[in-house]
Amino acid sequence: MAGEPGPQSDALCELELQAVIGFNGHIPSGLICHPDREHFIYPLGCTIIIQGLNNNTQAFLHGHTNNVSCVAVSRSGCYVASGQVTFMGFKADIILWDYKKRELLARLSLHKGKIEKLVFSPNDLYLVSLGGQDDGSVVVWSIAKRDAICGSPASARSAGNATVLAFSSCRDEAFVSAGNGTIRVWELDLPNRKIRATECQTGPLKRVITCIMVAEDDSYFYVGTSSGDILKLNMKSKLMSDYGPVKEKFSLGVTALLLLKTGDLVVSTGGGIVALCKGSNYKPIKKIKVQGGITSLTLRGQGHQFFVGTEESQIYRLNYNEFKEELIATCHNEAIHDIIFPSGTSDLFATCSKNDIRVWHTPENKELLRITIPNMTCHAIDFMRDGKSIISAWNDGKIRAFTPETGRLMYVIDHAHSMGVTAIAATSDCKRIISGGGEGQVRVWEIGQNTRKLEEVLKEHISAVSCIKIKKNNRECVTASIDGTCIVWDIVRFMRNQMILANTLFQCVCYHPEEYQIITSGTDRKIGYWEVFDGSAIRNLEGSLTGSINGMDITSDGSYFVTGGDDHLVKVWDYNAGEVTHVGLGHSGSITRLRICPGNKYIVSVSADGAILRWKYPHSS
Repeated sequence: MAGEPGPQSDALCELELQAVIGFNGHIPSGLICHPDREHFIYPLGCTIIIQGLNNNTQAFLHGHTNNVSCVAVSRSGCYVASGQVTFMGFKADIILWDYKKRELLARLSLHKGKIEKLVFSPNDLYLVSLGGQDDGSVVVWSIAKRDAICGSPASARSAGNATVLAFSSCRDEAFVSAGNGTIRVWELDLPNRKIRATECQTGPLKRVITCIMVAEDDSYFYVGTSSGDILKLNMKSKLMSDYGPVKEKFSLGVTALLLLKTGDLVVSTGGGIVALCKGSNYKPIKKIKVQGGITSLTLRGQGHQFFVGTEESQIYRLNYNEFKEELIATCHNEAIHDIIFPSGTSDLFATCSKNDIRVWHTPENKELLRITIPNMTCHAIDFMRDGKSIISAWNDGKIRAFTPETGRLMYVIDHAHSMGVTAIAATSDCKRIISGGGEGQVRVWEIGQNTRKLEEVLKEHISAVSCIKIKKNNRECVTASIDGTCIVWDIVRFMRNQMILANTLFQCVCYHPEEYQIITSGTDRKIGYWEVFDGSAIRNLEGSLTGSINGMDITSDGSYFVTGGDDHLVKVWDYNAGEVTHVGLGHSGSITRLRICPGNKYIVSVSADGAILRWKYPHSS
């Protein structure tokens, strides 16, 4: 055995990431249109995605060890910089990327805890970074030397934290920082390696600044505030020249500003309003409303078109002339709990999350249907074999069924479980649904044309049921629970056939296609193979080095299976050898579920940060 070179001894093959559906809309100015006008750049977890505007091409910048907190693109478009969050007291990295080659140029680390904001100087000479509230310093970096020039505390001790930065439009030696009760204009003194700040005077107004926009000729700059007004300040005298709107302020604060060539302003708010305002009195001329508070506003070219990113992870395109919004990208903005393919096709899949179930078109990564139930969480979904309904398990104790084409509610089973429905599965003849609840009961429902009847309640588990799988002949099923048991049930006589006990919280279970074995996994990071006939353990594999395993799926021929969990890795295993053949790196949140599509073309994995990743299935079927 010792002399045998297993796949572990070589470097493991990486899974090829084909597509990502996801956008972190909570990052201020996270969505940026690249100066080449062909791509936009946005963060998702610890990855930065460069996506084509007109085609669906995606490139990924991997390098951060934790979630990305800010992104910046240089005016020439050659460089991209991104900052991350890290644990308290540790250094947070800034990464400088080469945009054309899509590779890492340098890691700059000085700040602790979090990078709040990054800006490039107009001629790509310097990068200025602002640390989070636990760091509170501003640092100027030389891009050519990839080294820090100087730094300083970002705001006076009497003022609040600075949260935003903007560079002067013409000079490489001046920039502006602002935040809670502070607006400062900084001058870089390169020979002495110092930066000097001048406080701007706003008179009696006390404001929390959320965004800055500097005019093209550097004569003045605008700042947006959380109170919903806009202040205009003179860059030379550092005094406020005017502010507005005086009466009707923008609700929930101004979140981003764009200054157009015409002198007009485009203002976005926390209430989801995008308004076009005259530069003189800040009165909205045109306005539209989008879904979710807006966090990003970015120009394409000179301002004939711009893009809006919202907290609900939606990306919209707006044209200046029509001023109408067009939704171009959507994704989940909460943890995704389940993913399922309809039987026999890999072109569609459905995912569920808090508030909604969404159906996606796999080749184009497009959302086809959204079924929304506000303020409820969907824990599990399944397609009926005949394709006529999607059944779903909700935390209000109801089982709801919808039509897959229109999303119309077909029926509801009220009070299906007392502590929320946590798992669900349908038999292949579409006549029964088996559901598991938070209290540990497994219930068998008979589904007629217009009737839903409770056939049997199976009470053995003492804690929430996490996964249900049904045998092909519909006579037997296996349920996994977080009480440390997996039970094989006879669902004709409604008896317990076998019980598997382990010191773990079982999260997932799969039948081998020949149905004489099951594989299980959970929080003890072990993958267990068990005999269905007598419940005896066959083998135990170390599934992960860190963190629970939350999802697994097996191919239709039973030769390979995939797992994913809290270590953010998708692993493909050889079933018989019990060894990992491929690993997929790309998730930044815990993987909650994953599936191999019918026909073994893709692996689709979903995670707690709302991302859906599609991988190429590595083995030829």
